[in-house]
Amino acid sequence: MREFFSTIGNFSRYTAKIVPRIFSRKYDFDSLVAQMHRIGVESLTVVNLCSFCIGLVIVVQTMALLARFGAKPQVSTILSVSFVREIGPVFAAIMFAGRIGTGITAEIGSMVVTEQIDAYRVFGSDPLGRLAAPRVLATALMLPALTAIACVVGIFSGFLVVVFEEEIARASFTQTTFEALTVLDIVACMTKAGVFGFTIGLIATYTGFQTPRATEAVGVSTTQAMVRCVLTILVADLFLTQLFLTLGG
Repeated sequence: MREFFSTIGNFSRYTAKIVPRIFSRKYDFDSLVAQMHRIGVESLTVVNLCSFCIGLVIVVQTMALLARFGAKPQVSTILSVSFVREIGPVFAAIMFAGRIGTGITAEIGSMVVTEQIDAYRVFGSDPLGRLAAPRVLATALMLPALTAIACVVGIFSGFLVVVFEEEIARASFTQTTFEALTVLDIVACMTKAGVFGFTIGLIATYTGFQTPRATEAVGVSTTQAMVRCVLTILVADLFLTQLFLTLGG
């Protein structure tokens, strides 16, 4: 318990150092753009492919279940609401943590082991401003964009199943899809994605800077970053879901 609360305290102090650097723009803009491309654009293929497959599976399974009750036309409502409210932001965040979060941790951890972080300090450069702040801001900006695209791709893949099987009218599927979604659902989706992205960036960079100076420690830190990110995403999703359900009445 002492180690747990000590980690929470150190992480809180680390967050208090990163946030002012982001808002005061104490980071290299070119580095931010490069991180946004690496974190966002290069993750599109993996996230979209997985979202496409998940959309197919959800529609196939849901249609088989709803067919027992003669409610197949409701598959579009279930698909759109489930993807926008939960599956899109949570699944994209977990994929993001596995691909990007672990990569950031390994990158910074390797710099700690090879004493590059010490070199930054010796030359009077701020490693938090040059390394952590651009990555945290990039994850917070790019995950909402990836989540939005993943939701569209997942719903579109469900539409392809409906078109292929020709059991539900295309116009009916499209109409019920848009009618089922509300502005609050979209706001909740983007808010969750932003919070998850910011959290992943903080945890990944913090774990990287805390890497002990040993070669095998980089692998351990990478594993810790993944576990911490996933657990934090799931806990944060619980509270955010309850918050938006309360706001929506």
